[in-house]
Amino acid sequence: MELRVLRYFLAIAREQGITRAAEALHITQPTLSRQIAELEAELGVQLFDRSGRRIQLTAEGILFRRRAMEILDLVDRTRDEMTQQDELIEGTVSIGCGVLRAFQDLAQIIARFREIHPHVHFEIYTGNADDVQQRIDQGLLDLALFIEPVASEPYNYVRFPGKERYGVLLPADSPLTAKAAVTVDDLAGLPLIVPSRAKVHSRVANWLSRAKQPVDIPFTSNLSTNASMLVAAHMAVAIVAMGSQPYADPARLALRPLSPELSDTALLAWRRQQPYPRAVTKFIEFAQQEIPKIAEA
Repeated sequence: MELRVLRYFLAIAREQGITRAAEALHITQPTLSRQIAELEAELGVQLFDRSGRRIQLTAEGILFRRRAMEILDLVDRTRDEMTQQDELIEGTVSIGCGVLRAFQDLAQIIARFREIHPHVHFEIYTGNADDVQQRIDQGLLDLALFIEPVASEPYNYVRFPGKERYGVLLPADSPLTAKAAVTVDDLAGLPLIVPSRAKVHSRVANWLSRAKQPVDIPFTSNLSTNASMLVAAHMAVAIVAMGSQPYADPARLALRPLSPELSDTALLAWRRQQPYPRAVTKFIEFAQQEIPKIAEA
């Protein structure tokens, strides 16, 4: 029994006639009739009732149609899987990033990619944006997850739809935890930790310029993880990207958004006109397809 003959049988069942089926299959009617007769002889059953104007399936024919469809579906899926095996992707994809909300989305994309290409290894480097940018420019990283603003001219990139909102990281017992959001005047008299990265520092400073009284900034920090330790020690409060604190201990720390809102966007970037290994190229293509599907947070 050949797969080709199974397809012939299904065509006749679909068209309810030898002539129409032969036309659809681009073979002659006698050839098709002979192939089906040989199939019936091989099976030892009659598959079609030919007594009426239209050919109808017999009870055996109905059962055989179901089995034929299952067989051909399995063959098609197996062929697809074998084609994918021919395109086995191996290698390492290196990604640099800070601790951002967008990395939660990126982690899900990496997980889905590895379901398709389980032999690809991911190397995650964590640092601030300036450090990550230097490493991608030196060719030490393939991709980078940046929070804007960033000089994007040297890169191709895809922007994440959600926002990276800024907030104030407070000791858990701070009176400001009673507020739904913190204003610049709420921070009057409190020592502040602000991001040290120049472009973000400038945006935070512009937000703080609304204050009616001078603000006290005794600390800067390039990563919010260390800033959180100073906050927990009641040394200061910190302005941080809220996504950088997914596992903050609520017994020690509390996070409140800024009002008015201060936010940026994140993007996944890679160098323009850069030749990449196959695994990196495949992941870039996959990320370009998947990131726009993310619901905006």
